[in-house]
Amino acid sequence: MLGAIFERFEKQSPISVMVRGLMERVFAPETIDRIFEENASSQYTRELLFSSLVELMSLVVCGIHPSVSAAYRAKAEVINVSRTAVYDKLNGVETNVSSSIVRETAVPLASLIEFVGGKSPQILSGYKIRILDGNCLEKTDHRLEVLRTIAAGANP
Repeated sequence: MLGAIFERFEKQSPISVMVRGLMERVFAPETIDRIFEENASSQYTRELLFSSLVELMSLVVCGIHPSVSAAYRAKAEVINVSRTAVYDKLNGVETNVSSSIVRETAVPLASLIEFVGGKSPQILSGYKIRILDGNCLEKTDHRLEVLRTIAAGANP
């Protein structure tokens, strides 16, 4: 029965099936916990696994829940630790752990981007080019005086 359902999704939306499979493999709890154990120097695992924290954050990042608190409420029974324990672990995530997760998950995810043709063309050969979205600056002009005067001069 599940094979027929899976085949239907595979035929109608192969990219979503492929992305889900890759995401489940790349962000598997065993992988995330291994990366944490290998790279954490001051944090430790007592009752809250790092993979549980990543799962909570993924619920927020993907827009399933509007905040960590809402995600925690939805998963409180499964996680079985206090809200304070969640926030303490989240606030104490070491830079080394974060960079290792990005580094180790980037390779398989980059292969998916290349497969679907999402890789940006190289603009300048031999240089790393980063494109900044100027939309973020419009929100800062009310806080930074120098930007207020520039904005006022640009739009009389």
